Amino acid sequence: MITKDQFQEQVAKARNSEPKKRKFQESFELIMKLKDIDVKKTDLNINEVVFLPNRLSEAAKVCIFATGDTAIRAEKAGADRVVEASELDILASEKRRAKKLAREYQFFLSDTSLMPRIGRILGPYLGPRGKMPSPIAPNAPLDSILSRYKSAVRFRSRGSLSVAGKIGDESLDDAKVTENALAVISQIERKLPNGERNIHSLIVKKTMGHPAKARMVSE
Repeated sequence: MITKDQFQEQVAKARNSEPKKRKFQESFELIMKLKDIDVKKTDLNINEVVFLPNRLSEAAKVCIFATGDTAIRAEKAGADRVVEASELDILASEKRRAKKLAREYQFFLSDTSLMPRIGRILGPYLGPRGKMPSPIAPNAPLDSILSRYKSAVRFRSRGSLSVAGKIGDESLDDAKVTENALAVISQIERKLPNGERNIHSLIVKKTMGHPAKARMVSE
């Protein structure tokens, strides 16, 4: 397994890979190259929500499908969007609006009672993006749940031998970007048939920078 110090060296290389200062804040991306997995025989469908220990400067946008008291509490807790049952009926006949909703938010949560309707109405738009909502119980602590999701990122394999996603941005120092990366790596490992032995290499890069490849995790 790669150590924290080893990975942090790669983060530093990625940060300094381009001398030119951009007019926007760049993100750090982690790319995990996998090996020894036959995707024809193994259903490699990784779609992991990882709650990062260090939040990105731009929090993830979270939409909640809810009714009644849960909808009121969701708004008070700071949900970026609350969609009630009546709006679901409108979305059923407005495909463009439904597609926009699916694109605009990174994560979706839902009252358990609305899950069947969401699957029927929004499943064609959320499903292919790996964004089907996570159910929330009627008395769930929405403040803490929303706080966690706003620090979350999604890593998907899309059936290929690689997994990629954000692990930080320039506002975080190298140590915090590394902590985020190791949290992702640890969670993805648990989804692989042979754990870390299925990881070929780790690559970290900034949005416009050159990739920095970490040493082989296993030989």
